[in-house]
This record gives sequence, C-alpha cells and structure tokens, in this order.
Amino acid sequence: MEDPKRVEEGFGQTPLGHEDDSNDKELEGDNKCDNGECFDNIAKENGSVATGELTGKEEAPLEKTKSKRVATLDAFRGLTIVMMILIDHAGIAYPALDHAAWEGCMLADFVMPFFLFIVGVAIALALKKVRKIKDAIYKITLRTLKLLFWGIVLQGGYSHALADNINLAYGVDMKLIRWCGILQRIALVYFVVALIETLTTKRRPLVLSPGHLSIFTAYRWQWIGGFITFSFYMITTDSLYVPDWSFINHKEGKAYTVKCGMRGHLGPACNAVGYVDRDILGINHLYKSPAWQHLKACTLSSPRSGPFREDAPGWCHANFEPEGLLSSIPAILSGTIGIHYGHVLMHFKGHSQRLKQWVSMAIGLLVLAFLLHFSHAIPINKQLYTISYVCLTAGAAGVVFSGFYILIDVWGLRTPFLFLEWIGMNSMLIFVLGAQGILAAFINGWYYNKPDKTLVTWIQTHIFIDAWHSRNLGTLLYVIFAEITFYGVLAGILHKLGMYWKL
Repeated sequence: MEDPKRVEEGFGQTPLGHEDDSNDKELEGDNKCDNGECFDNIAKENGSVATGELTGKEEAPLEKTKSKRVATLDAFRGLTIVMMILIDHAGIAYPALDHAAWEGCMLADFVMPFFLFIVGVAIALALKKVRKIKDAIYKITLRTLKLLFWGIVLQGGYSHALADNINLAYGVDMKLIRWCGILQRIALVYFVVALIETLTTKRRPLVLSPGHLSIFTAYRWQWIGGFITFSFYMITTDSLYVPDWSFINHKEGKAYTVKCGMRGHLGPACNAVGYVDRDILGINHLYKSPAWQHLKACTLSSPRSGPFREDAPGWCHANFEPEGLLSSIPAILSGTIGIHYGHVLMHFKGHSQRLKQWVSMAIGLLVLAFLLHFSHAIPINKQLYTISYVCLTAGAAGVVFSGFYILIDVWGLRTPFLFLEWIGMNSMLIFVLGAQGILAAFINGWYYNKPDKTLVTWIQTHIFIDAWHSRNLGTLLYVIFAEITFYGVLAGILHKLGMYWKL
C-alpha cells in the first residue's frame, strides 16, 4: 500500500502537481515521488554522487527504484499541530507554554514559524519540476485562496461556541470581523515562495558546483526575494512615522488616546507594525486579546491574563494583530529558509552531507539571533516578527528537523513518532477539529440540563482535575491524554482507511 501524498503547504496530503489526474507529468515531469520527496531518485537526477560528495560532473542516469519517503516531514508537521493544541488549550494553566507578552520567546512563539518552515521544505520538493508554468501558477493561486477562505472562516470570529459554553453563540459582526490569522499568513508565504520557485524553474541547476555555498548561489533568486522582503520590512519599521492614535474599546464603551509621534519604536504602543494594521485594516478588525495584555504594565496578574490595572496605559485596552500585514512580510523569510532545507534534500544524497548543510545553517541562525537580541540591536519579538525572531525560530526548526531526520529516517526509529506522522498526514483536519476546537464545540452543543454540563467539561473536571486535585495539572493532562492522544488515534484510523482532507 503506497504512502499517502500531502499538500506542500502542510495542510493536506497531495503535493502540488501530484494529484491523480492527467496533468501530473505536464506539471512536474515524469518522475513521481510520494510527497514530492524522494530519498534517492531526486539526488541521482540532480547529479549528486553516491558518496554524497559534490562534483561538477553529471552522473549517468540510474535505473529508478522505489522511492523512500522522508517521514520527517510528516512528523515535523504533526509536532507543530500538537504544539498548537497544547498551547491553545493548556497555555492558560501554564504561562510558560503561552506566547511571550512582548519581547522574548516562549513555546507558543515557535508554532507559526515552524509551520512556515515546513511549508518551504515541502514546496521545494513538490515543485522540483515544473513543465507548464501557467498550470502551476493557477494551482498555487487556487490553494492560496482556499487557505485565505478557511482562515477567515475559522479565525474571523464566526464561531465562538468553544469559548462561550453558556451562550453557544455563532455569527460575527462584519464591523468586527478579524481578517488576518494563521492560515492567512501561511497563504501569503506559500504564495510568494511557491511563485518564486515556479518562475525560476528554468534557472535551476541540474548539477551543483563544488563548494559549501553552491546550494545558495544555485537558488540565488529565492534568497534575493527573501532579502528584498527583509529590506522592505526593516526600512518601513525604522522610517515610518507613527502619529498619535485613538480608539474605542467596545467591551468597555470607553475611548482611549495613545501618544506617539515617533519613528523606529519597537514597543507595544508606537510601532510601525501596529500602525499599518490599524490604518489599513482598521483597529476593530484586529486580534482582540493580544499577548501584550499579560505585561506587568497592563495587569497585576502578569504573566497570566487578568483584569487591567487601574493605571494601565491606554494601549493595553487596544486590539493588535500578531499575524498582521507588515509583520507577515518578514515571515516570508521563514518559508525561504525552509525551501533551502528542501533544496538540500533534493541535491544531496548522503545523510552526512544533508546534515552538514542543515545543522551548520541552524547553528549560524541561532548565533545571529542571540547576538542581535542580547546586543539590544534587534530584540526577539514574535508580535513584530523581527529578524532576530526569524533567525531564532528558523534555527530551532532546523535543529528539530535535523534531529527528527536522524532519529526517523537515518536510525529508523519510526514507531515512537508514528502518531506525529499520522497527524501530519491529516494536519488540516486535525488543525480544524483540534487546534481550532471545532469538534469540542460540536460536542458542547449536546448538553445536559445546562449548557455548561457537557461531555467535554465532565471528562475534564471529574477524570482529570478532581482526580489530581489540581486545575492546572488536570488541564495539562486532559490536553495531553484526552485531546492530543485522541487526535493521534483518530488520524491513525483515518490513515489506515486512506481518508485525508485535501485542500
């Protein structure tokens, strides 16, 4: 039984150009690989020698054998989904799992860039050959629109039954709908990175030149695109004038004014990222519970959420979009770094050569991130998506990806990570049901006597919280054993049945 195929953006199973239709060969060529990643055939086709060393000579064509899929991609994608479920549902109990209030980086802050990293890796593999550029652009555009649609539906505010068991309310005021979100940012990064990869297909080398940097020069246009986006972001955030701004908090029915009148500020109140979103999207369409509300300046309950201080500054009461317009531009770099890891997988056959490239880059990114942050040049900040944050999270993603590759694909320790693979194969479905709480919200709709008496609340209270005499520990164990384990089993069953959500 063949392994399933998946979507390059990390939410599905069918890579671009690998659907079971008559256009496969026209779009990507005759070489077909599960998930677009072949352990051996890709390296042979691109001129890597059997020893893993680079030469300037193209090898003679070798007879094709059955490809070995890189299971690391599924496991990494599944890990990211698991992290999201854990953070979203247990972060309230343990603040260390939640987002950093402003500067710094907590576990939750790795989720988005991990998604974007694996987007890039898989795009490189799925678009390794493009014969009809127009067809590829059409499919890229279509999937981008699908991601945007589902992002607005899931995170625009239409369903809030999970957060409000009492009212079980649905519907959103279009004056307050949230336009940005996780899938929307993934859609933007996917579109830009995949488009560059497609339009530069004729410039790709069949054989790499000798040298450690040849993989970078061979795909210079991807890096040029990343550098342009980075430069635009840096120039804009440093030079854009942020004026004073006012808003009305609809929950409180109170108006606030924030004094700014400055450039290059990286604090919560007067940064260019927030100004662009407020000016273009409108403050009412931004995220209504930003992480900065956990700052000591905003609440005495810091680092947890809590009531605002009486002397809290006005910006504490404002909306802020962590997946906003300007901050999504440097996020393209996360996808660009991911696509580099995919290129390495394509061009290098030997495990040691692949790991040498991956690990060296990851270490370099981590060192750069710490230098920028601790020298106070550019602080690590997820809300602003600073370059130091890009380097830190991409370096961490590279380390985790390399570690998974060693354990799963080199040493063959696949069994302990099967549940992550299963979740990664059906990541869009588990994202919707688990991370976005749609399944729990559906179950909560069937209550006994009162809306707060549901199967979900009964299991959480009686089996975990009461049994362990701790709400925090009970909540964490509930998320691990009643949610993550359940979705792992569900994904495994669906995998055995060959059922996947194609996007």
